[in-house]
Amino acid sequence: MCNTKNLELVRSLGADRVIDYTGEDFTKNGQTDHVIFDAVGKHSFRRCRGSLEPGGIFLPTDGFANLMWALLTPRIAGKKVLFQIPPRQTKQDVLFLKELIEAGKYRPVIDQCYPLEQMVEATRYVETEQKTGNVVLTVSRA
Repeated sequence: MCNTKNLELVRSLGADRVIDYTGEDFTKNGQTDHVIFDAVGKHSFRRCRGSLEPGGIFLPTDGFANLMWALLTPRIAGKKVLFQIPPRQTKQDVLFLKELIEAGKYRPVIDQCYPLEQMVEATRYVETEQKTGNVVLTVSRA
């Protein structure tokens, strides 16, 4: 799911289906998915649960309300919220990512790069919520 200007970018990254959130509310289109990964913290489990298949999983990246759901959903039949605290990657996860990169199947999207000295400006840019992809801080070797 993305805005209109990023539809082709998301398709080029390999998405099977892309939803333009400026014209369609995925929670009301009648389609269901096995996994909903909220990479930018815009949605809650409460809003998304109707869009999950039975046994589906909601993966939020932030939100204290979602943390509460992560504690409650194992007791509720069907759908689950998985919330890692603290976020962590296993050695297996890192090796999988390495394999994807080496096979050319992973392509990061870099919006802008800032030198470390401009961290405040980089943070302000991220907070505009207008970035596409990642913002990178570079460290000088000098």
